Amino acid sequence: MNTPRRKFLKQSINAAGGLMLSGIFPSFLLKSETDSLPFNISLAQWSLHRAIQSRSITNLDFPGIARNKFGIDAIEFVSQFFKDKAKDHAYLRILKNRCQDHNVKSLLIMVDQEGDLASSESPLRNKAVENHTKWIEAAEYLGCHSIRVNLHGATNNAQTWKDASIDGLNKLTERSTKHKIHVLVENHGQFSSNGKLLAEVIQQVNNPYCGTLPDFGNFCLKREKGDLWDSPCIETYDRYKGVKELLPFAKGISAKSFHFDDEGFENSIDYKQMLKLIMNSGYKGYIGIEYEGDKLSEEEGILKTKDLLERLRKEL
Repeated sequence: MNTPRRKFLKQSINAAGGLMLSGIFPSFLLKSETDSLPFNISLAQWSLHRAIQSRSITNLDFPGIARNKFGIDAIEFVSQFFKDKAKDHAYLRILKNRCQDHNVKSLLIMVDQEGDLASSESPLRNKAVENHTKWIEAAEYLGCHSIRVNLHGATNNAQTWKDASIDGLNKLTERSTKHKIHVLVENHGQFSSNGKLLAEVIQQVNNPYCGTLPDFGNFCLKREKGDLWDSPCIETYDRYKGVKELLPFAKGISAKSFHFDDEGFENSIDYKQMLKLIMNSGYKGYIGIEYEGDKLSEEEGILKTKDLLERLRKEL
């Protein structure tokens, strides 16, 4: 998720080795529901964040909305929308039943606000590992294959960030492996938006339960006002290069979208180029719609993104 999401979080608080590694992931994660399709389409809950924040809908409504309003049968949760419920088995049972009632698959939980797995301070990294563990257990209960995590870090030194990230991921995946839950890292700002560096981290962790969730839009390396995520981006990483570098480890993909032209194409991201990269990589999992624009309603933005993905899937 991009700038608006990080802003909300702050307000809420107040490649050869890669190809080898990707080959040992369970094959069921790679296949679409229909083998004849190159990929299937899922819905990331963040696409409806305004509706959820305004309490127009709740987390429990999400499975039914995905199926009945958008015709989508696979969903990606966001932890902050049920942040106090990770250990609430009664609540999770209701949520799981909602998914079953609507014949919707739970793919993953995007985890935020649980500490920094890439902190340069070991006690803070260890605390973050502890905090994320409950979401591994919740993901297992809901039938997800993964949790998505962040590797922000608070350092200007790339090697320090890499070392801390490797340590945090090693400790977390040691726990997730026991539950057969994958830990996926999203390019989500700072060093984590450097595709080459993040790929090196995943290669060095070298655990089949550690992978990536490439996002089309999150490639800002540096902002005008440091860690203020609503400030202008002043240094970016090539998004197409970054996605290509992360694809060998991908167990999920976020199709970020903001605005569309009159022909239904995303204005800032070349979706055709992105999908060519994805299809050429051999990835055959889900691509999640993650609409963040403000010119269309959330419903319109989701449908526009879905139409674009379906159109290009057929064309390519």
